[in-house]
Amino acid sequence: MNWLLVVAGAVVGAPLRFLTDRFVQSRHDSVFPWGTFTVNVVGSLVLGLLTGAAAVGVASPHVQLLIGTGLCGALTTYSTFSYETLRLAQDGARLFSLVNAAASVAAGLGAAFAGLACARMLWG
Repeated sequence: MNWLLVVAGAVVGAPLRFLTDRFVQSRHDSVFPWGTFTVNVVGSLVLGLLTGAAAVGVASPHVQLLIGTGLCGALTTYSTFSYETLRLAQDGARLFSLVNAAASVAAGLGAAFAGLACARMLWG
């Protein structure tokens, strides 16, 4: 049963990542990987919210598997973030590479903490 929840979440998360990435990137005329940045920050926010909900007993372990592991696992992408950061550096866009690395980590952590704070306000 648990693996089916993970698969169900991933079935939604993977296409959502692809479509969001394409949508966001098509609106920016830049080499900066805005699409990947967006899905990673949104996924961190959702995971922070889910973590807070689980801490106070609002989110069951099944919801954690479906949303946290399945959806967020497929929505967010460390490998693409790493590849795009490396590609920027190799293509001579070193400043963009550094900004992507620093901003992605900072925004991802900030979003996770914001999600946790929202969960505490909602269910705390």
